[in-house]
Amino acid sequence: MEKTLNRIHPVSDPEATYFLQVSWEKDLGTGFGLLLSDCHCAWTGTVSEADISREAADMEMDREKYVGELRKALIAAEESAGKYNFVIS
Repeated sequence: MEKTLNRIHPVSDPEATYFLQVSWEKDLGTGFGLLLSDCHCAWTGTVSEADISREAADMEMDREKYVGELRKALIAAEESAGKYNFVIS
């Protein structure tokens, strides 16, 4: 299993710091787990392969391109700094 951990500052609360851990088995496109923490509370979730396909179709985006965008936003945070915004609700 592979994991990444990134510090994020959501645009919905720029003074706050959250930590986002993403974990996956083979490839992000086969589904992944998320853990979000503000160091006081933690929230977890999973995204299935079917969820990814459905979201790509809803956005009328090629699935592989969508997975690439997910990778940039969730895993390659340093490379993509300033290109993606997070909103915590």
